[in-house]
Amino acid sequence: MSTPVYLVDDDAAVRDGLCLLLSTVGMRVTAFPGPEAFLQALPALEPGCLILDIRMPVISGLKLQERLIGAGTRWPTVVITGHGDIEACRKAFRNGAIDFLSKPVDEQDLIDAIQKGQTALADAMARAAERAETRALIAALTPRECEVLSLVARGFATRDIAAALEVSSRTVESHRAAIGAKLGTSSAAEMTRLWIEAEAAP
Repeated sequence: MSTPVYLVDDDAAVRDGLCLLLSTVGMRVTAFPGPEAFLQALPALEPGCLILDIRMPVISGLKLQERLIGAGTRWPTVVITGHGDIEACRKAFRNGAIDFLSKPVDEQDLIDAIQKGQTALADAMARAAERAETRALIAALTPRECEVLSLVARGFATRDIAAALEVSSRTVESHRAAIGAKLGTSSAAEMTRLWIEAEAAP
């Protein structure tokens, strides 16, 4: 099933026209008459691609972008406007927009932009799932195994780790073997990659 598309525009004619267009190419579109309605529905929505009108009463498309970023929601966004200007375009891209289209919107340009956003979202979700899986693996390590792994990730050799932790090299090797069994790899390079990935910001 395709990634959902959420259209936020206060112009009913635009909403109806774009919903019809996108539904004809198999996209699942949910339209909202303004940012307030979208924000109210947001907690129940699955991640998707946004189409935002830049100029709406009360909350503009740019302000909505900023509020979503503040809430940790970074979904691919296509900004559309009938009143485009360079500064608005700059702000939209700074806020993470993947495209900025002027009304009347070229149909193929919009479809292409949404498909680009859907691909980007799928990639981001896959990376997030991989990070979550890695963090779960790291969480299964004992505190001492975490200490050893952190030193492995910093490039320390077994003897250096033993000296740092004031244990024998044999004990360090035992910990490394246990870490390797839990992480599914005995490679120092792969252990390092997993440690860095687990430490990375979501």
